[in-house]
Amino acid sequence: MAHDDAVAVKEPQAPKESHARRWSGLGGGFIAKLLLMALVNALALTIIMSAWNAEAWAILTLSIVLIVAADIIYFAKRTLPLKYLYPGLVFLAIFQLFTLAYTGYVAFTNYGTGHAGSQQQAVEATLIQNERRVDGTPTVPLSIVRDGDTLGFAVTQDGIVSVGTEDDVLEPVGGAVVDANGRATEVPGWEVVSQNELFSDQDLQQAVIDLRVPVSDEAEDGSMRTRDGSSGAVYQSSIEWDDEAQTFTDKETGTVYYADQETGNFVADDGSRLPTGWSVTVGFDNFVRAVTDQNLAGPLLKVTLWTFAFAVLTVLTSFGLGLLFALIYNDDRIRGRKWMRTVFILPYAFPAFMSALLWRGMLNREFGIINDWFFFGADINWLGDPLLAKLAILWVNLWLSYPYWFLVCTGALQALPSETMEASRMDGAGRWRQFRSITLPLLMVSTAPLAISSFAFNFNNFTIIYMLTEGGPPFPGTSGLGSTDILISAIYNISGVSGGSADYGLASALSIIVFIVVGIISAIAFRQTRKLEEI
Repeated sequence: MAHDDAVAVKEPQAPKESHARRWSGLGGGFIAKLLLMALVNALALTIIMSAWNAEAWAILTLSIVLIVAADIIYFAKRTLPLKYLYPGLVFLAIFQLFTLAYTGYVAFTNYGTGHAGSQQQAVEATLIQNERRVDGTPTVPLSIVRDGDTLGFAVTQDGIVSVGTEDDVLEPVGGAVVDANGRATEVPGWEVVSQNELFSDQDLQQAVIDLRVPVSDEAEDGSMRTRDGSSGAVYQSSIEWDDEAQTFTDKETGTVYYADQETGNFVADDGSRLPTGWSVTVGFDNFVRAVTDQNLAGPLLKVTLWTFAFAVLTVLTSFGLGLLFALIYNDDRIRGRKWMRTVFILPYAFPAFMSALLWRGMLNREFGIINDWFFFGADINWLGDPLLAKLAILWVNLWLSYPYWFLVCTGALQALPSETMEASRMDGAGRWRQFRSITLPLLMVSTAPLAISSFAFNFNNFTIIYMLTEGGPPFPGTSGLGSTDILISAIYNISGVSGGSADYGLASALSIIVFIVVGIISAIAFRQTRKLEEI
């Protein structure tokens, strides 16, 4: 009996999860992750192969590092936090850090119009630019042929049809059929492009005009070109490249151009240079040129001063007007405050670029309603006079900006402690004393950081400048800058995005300067605003 009493009673155990159910739970998620990472690796492999073909070693190395890190993070068990952080870090590195780093790199080069590629590309471009039709060569019937994405010429000469492409010289082919004009209509292994298709496709037309098919293995023999897609002739370059001596020689004048590795140009002894060069590192030359070039330094100084004035005046005027309306419509005695507030924030609801274009039309010298309605048809050149154009920009930007500060100040006023205001009234403080000693200091605690960010925004407010005046009226000279340009619009003009000669190196250098200036001012201002917290 004692033995029976000592027998331990086993506790019931939970039923074990079946292997199939465990596999369906864990394995399903693993398979989904495996498929997703397979897609990511396939995309990375495509980028790596493209970078290898383009000899972009930096992109190739970065792609390998990122994909290897991704595989380690998402297949390891102890990297749970990085599984969530890694995508954000990758996008930060690609779209922010890489952009900043590349801008910094370009700032120390002469990259721009005439210096957009490597030296080898500059050599090829120069040879092409100096091509001339060989005197005495006949015009021969020609057809455009295609094999997939590869275009070529089928040239008929002395009854023989020869086919060649940009990479392959003209070689005779058998079995071709020609029409009464001698043009090939059928070429074995090739699709003959019809004239109707050629005339209806502008991209194809440009590709055909740009196509050059070498007539032999010797580059000096020239290449076959066409202007109309139905006939061709042999063209040769009037300038000769010596790869060993790194020189160009003009066949007509005998002038020799040497490759200057410091400036990225082909320069002759008399100082003349060929129009096409290549990109090289120039150190701090772009930064020095911004302050020493007589055609650039003066306009840039005026642009810089106006940029600071524009940013400061915009913040002060819009903040002041917004605060004034906030104080007025925060008074309980005013009826219909909600409707009036809605009316006053309407400019904030319209897109800035549309509002700028609208004001541009209203300020038009001849047809604008501002002159017709408010100045009795006076001929006031609002956007053509330097001073009036600046006043117009300040006015339009005030109209666009004050609703923002109206909303901010209204919210800040409603958040002020009523006990403090009541105590000041009981102590005999008037409205002006309350505003100066209590309301404004407390408002600045919450609005000062926003004012700093507003300054930084208006320092780079490209939209209002470009849409309203496009930076004009222009400064006298050839700088390409205007009286209402701010630094960001000046950089836009210098970069050549809007047309004309591009100087990406100088534009990048100025971008770095703007970044440093805004960063320093913002850091100092934020540091000063900490003192307001002691109030």
